[in-house]
Amino acid sequence: MRTQGSLPRRPGSDSMKEERIIHPIPPLYREDSRVLVLGSFPSVKSREAAFFYGHPQNRFWKVAAAVFGDEVPADVPQKRAFLLRHHIAVWDVIHACTIRGSSDASIKDVEVNDLHVILDSAPIRQIFVNGKTAEKLYRKYIEPAVGRKAVCLPSTSPANAAWSLERLTQAWRGLDCREEE
Repeated sequence: MRTQGSLPRRPGSDSMKEERIIHPIPPLYREDSRVLVLGSFPSVKSREAAFFYGHPQNRFWKVAAAVFGDEVPADVPQKRAFLLRHHIAVWDVIHACTIRGSSDASIKDVEVNDLHVILDSAPIRQIFVNGKTAEKLYRKYIEPAVGRKAVCLPSTSPANAAWSLERLTQAWRGLDCREEE
């Protein structure tokens, strides 16, 4: 029952209650993956879709498709095939955390993923982090453990509205490791 002056809570808003969540999506990689892209933690929409960058307004898939001159994948099987075809491994820095909705700013009580699962299995040439939260957590927890630096790319999140699709695509050009072959 609503009391006078209260507003209903909108799903996905920062007013949602905090929850302790274990990362529900396994890493995607193969023994021929050459690039690793790490986000911070999956959004509510990504958790619902059970795959990375599941929010329809997240520009990751449009940016990656533009970098490779490929079609934007439409569903999870197409997204999985796209990543593997282009030798991209994807996971997140965080294994478990307390979070409110999809808000990176609310993340606390962080446990990180063990990247050795990927790094010991694939010839990863470059590690990229998608946004400042992933960068901060990577530098604090993972870089000392794996001894490898990551390149921070501007977030593809819809919250990063200051970056146009064109600017993001230009910044993400390093995702295409074919130039190094």
